[in-house]
Amino acid sequence: MPLKLSDATVSSFDDVFGKFRSEAPKHKANFILFLADKDPSTSLSWCPDCVRAEPVIYKTLEALADDIALLKAYVGDRSTWRNAQHPWRVDSRFKLRGVPTLIRWENDTIKGRLEDHEAHLENKIKTLLSTN
Repeated sequence: MPLKLSDATVSSFDDVFGKFRSEAPKHKANFILFLADKDPSTSLSWCPDCVRAEPVIYKTLEALADDIALLKAYVGDRSTWRNAQHPWRVDSRFKLRGVPTLIRWENDTIKGRLEDHEAHLENKIKTLLSTN
């Protein structure tokens, strides 16, 4: 079974996350990837770390195992993300400090995470996947 992808924005997150949580027990592993929005003029993320990490994350998750769910949550444009009161910065579940952040979601809680400075490292992604 291929990687099951879903996308959410700040405004759609609660609905998409609710569905993700309800389907989580059906999957071998569940991940949430918090990313910067794409710049409409270039179709690239405004975040260089996201540009570097995204392809590595997708390639690694697709190659390592089947039956994985990945929720891509877009934090907004640069000014939205920089706001200290951004919903995911202050959310007690996520406490985001940077993007990209890859979270392993298991039993309705965070089982592990990779922050912006390490989310592009294939060996760290593999370790996060194998975390029990």
